[in-house]
Amino acid sequence: MWTSGRMSNAKSWLGLGMSLYFWGLMDLTTSVLSGNSTPQGELETLLSDKPQSHQRTKRSWVWNQFFVLEEYTGTDPLYVGKLHSDMDRGDGSIKYILSGEGAGIVFTIDDTTGDIHAIQRLDREERAQYTLRAQALDRRTGRPMEPESEFIIKIQDINDNEPKFLDGPYVATVPEMSPVGTSVIQVTATDADDPTYGNSARVVYSILQGQPYFSVDSKTGVIRTALMNMDREAKEYYEVIIQAKDMGGQLGGLAGTTTVNITLSDVNDNPPRFPQKHYQMSVLESAPISSTVGRVFAKDLDEGINAEMKYTIVDGDGADAFDINTDPNFQVGIITVKKPLSFESKKSYTLKVEGANPHLEMRFLNLGPFQDTTTVHISVEDVDEPPVFEPGFYFVEVPEDVAIGTTIQIISAKDPDVTNNSIRYSIDRSSDPGRFFYVDITTGALMTARPLDREEFSWHNITVLAMEMNNPSQVGSVSVTIKVLDVNDNAPEFPRFYEAFVCENAKAGQLIQTVSAVDQDDPHNGQHFYYSLTPEAANNPNFTVRDNQDNTARILTRRSGFRQQEQSVFYLPILIADSGQPVLSSTGTLTIQVCSCDDEGHVMSCSPEAYMLPVSLSRGALIAILACIFVLLVLVLLILSMRRHRKQPYIIDDEENIHENIVRYDDEGGGEEDTEAFDIAAMWNPREAQAGAAPKMRQDMLPEIESLSRYVPQTCAVNSTVHSYVLAKLYEADMDLWAPPFDSLQTYMFEGDGSVAGSLSSLQSATSDSEQSFDFLTDWGPRFRKLAELYGASEGPAPLW
Repeated sequence: MWTSGRMSNAKSWLGLGMSLYFWGLMDLTTSVLSGNSTPQGELETLLSDKPQSHQRTKRSWVWNQFFVLEEYTGTDPLYVGKLHSDMDRGDGSIKYILSGEGAGIVFTIDDTTGDIHAIQRLDREERAQYTLRAQALDRRTGRPMEPESEFIIKIQDINDNEPKFLDGPYVATVPEMSPVGTSVIQVTATDADDPTYGNSARVVYSILQGQPYFSVDSKTGVIRTALMNMDREAKEYYEVIIQAKDMGGQLGGLAGTTTVNITLSDVNDNPPRFPQKHYQMSVLESAPISSTVGRVFAKDLDEGINAEMKYTIVDGDGADAFDINTDPNFQVGIITVKKPLSFESKKSYTLKVEGANPHLEMRFLNLGPFQDTTTVHISVEDVDEPPVFEPGFYFVEVPEDVAIGTTIQIISAKDPDVTNNSIRYSIDRSSDPGRFFYVDITTGALMTARPLDREEFSWHNITVLAMEMNNPSQVGSVSVTIKVLDVNDNAPEFPRFYEAFVCENAKAGQLIQTVSAVDQDDPHNGQHFYYSLTPEAANNPNFTVRDNQDNTARILTRRSGFRQQEQSVFYLPILIADSGQPVLSSTGTLTIQVCSCDDEGHVMSCSPEAYMLPVSLSRGALIAILACIFVLLVLVLLILSMRRHRKQPYIIDDEENIHENIVRYDDEGGGEEDTEAFDIAAMWNPREAQAGAAPKMRQDMLPEIESLSRYVPQTCAVNSTVHSYVLAKLYEADMDLWAPPFDSLQTYMFEGDGSVAGSLSSLQSATSDSEQSFDFLTDWGPRFRKLAELYGASEGPAPLW
């Protein structure tokens, strides 16, 4: 049983002796730390066993706690306290044992006297207390004399740790021009000493470096501005040193320091200013839109968002011709071309440019105005410009069946310079690799040079070039978009090969196949197909076609009783017509096989059963049949060989002209009535030619070039007709692999009876005594003026010859 102050009647092993030792040590420590002396009489009373010691029982000291100072530096072990049992008679029969935290390592006990000592240096900041257990044993028997009890040794603090700034060094930012007392940052120092005991952990802050710009609160560590109107542009960075001292800042206290790096952040307190009040710039009249003319700069001492600028053109006669934008990286104003310039129209411009801060702070408006202006003079320099097209883009719609040589658009360009040079037109062949179009070199008339097919190319994007005659390096261009309009020139057809089957047990009216069609054309109202049997198969007794009115058709049986032995395959011709103008149609064939099916209509076999030869057919009969077949083959080969030997090769002399092949005739050529010797359509009068007439072709030779009269427009003027004719001839010659590499004489088309020019032949001139008159040549225009002067009537007397 543990006691405190007064000894009880019961036997106790940690009794009054221990309690008095502990109480005496506690009072002594407190008196020493507080600076007071301990009366000698009181200390003697504590250590004596006299009855007067019981007079202090009113103090409620707890027996199970010991206190010992940290950081003991003596050479002898530090005495902590004493354990004593009432059963200990001082004869050494009692053995004291210490266990628990630090027992035997940090603390030891004299097993005879019970004295406890600290054998290592104690540090409260490492460990503030130790919990131990004590026990008294009979030294001879080892029997416990008292139950084991627990007690605590607390380490008492001394001021052995200086304050430390665990988060230092610090970095802080405060706006420039901040009012005095503006909070910047709070610093905190930590003291490892016991804050509940004395002033060892009481920290006071002070500033060692950074005055008079900043101050620090001694209790909280808050750093504030101490000087007004601190300007970032004058000084931006500050290094402040803060000290933290314990013991309330008294003499003898420990101190620690930290560094605080403070940066003044920018505010918009400086207005922008142009270093130049006048700028002189120049630009070529050929400068493209958005090209840079020059740069202006308004200087602002601020930075970041406060130095951002916005440049605008506020006045001047060039506000509609130029624009200005702000470079976000360098905050300069970039003047660019807003619309095309012309030296011939205007040679100079004047701009008034303003630079202003878009982000303002109301408290600094009195330092403004935060904007400035400058004047910019821009001179336009003359250059030789390429031809300009009007309009700058062409869109043409043309049907795909347009005739070759048809003019579809007139392209117009002009020289913008004062010289106004002549223009020559051409097509950029990289934009028209198929050479579908041709442009007249002088007039700019855009014509077709090849047949157009919307199903092949529905759009053409070509580039027409315009070049100055006097300066070929000056070339202008324009884009021409040509949309090929659809005409009904493709007949509908089956999208694939259709093959169906019909069962031998099929009934009349049974559906055997559904067919559909496709058409490459694309009419505005959509496709609509009509299905029927061809006229020759209209009365087909086996099958019929039912149009579903949805671009599909059903194939139905008309009868029953199909037999493979009778006919295993049927070919049904189906006529498919579209709804275009003109109506086009095609014939598709549906192959129908007769198959053997089960009762549910599933196909079992579609091959006809082989017929067996009669058993009575002898071997001799078979040999006779094979011999007949062999004789027939020999006869066929003999006939073919004889025909090959009879055929004479037809060789045309290199110098022979097909027009000289007149061996079939007994008289003079029949003019336009002669349709056998050559392609008479090439000499027809274009105004009287019939589009539906098909020329007769020689059977013994190929024509040089197919007739082109069908490509020639019949109502055009002479020049347009010649262009169309030449383009058509060029296309025909390019497409004809059998055409000779020289010009053909059959290409004259304005000569002969029935033409406008009449006959120029002199074959019939001998039939008349009068001279032939050529006065009509004067009516043919300037192209026949020379002939009119040579052969026409003259004003002077008639010649004698």
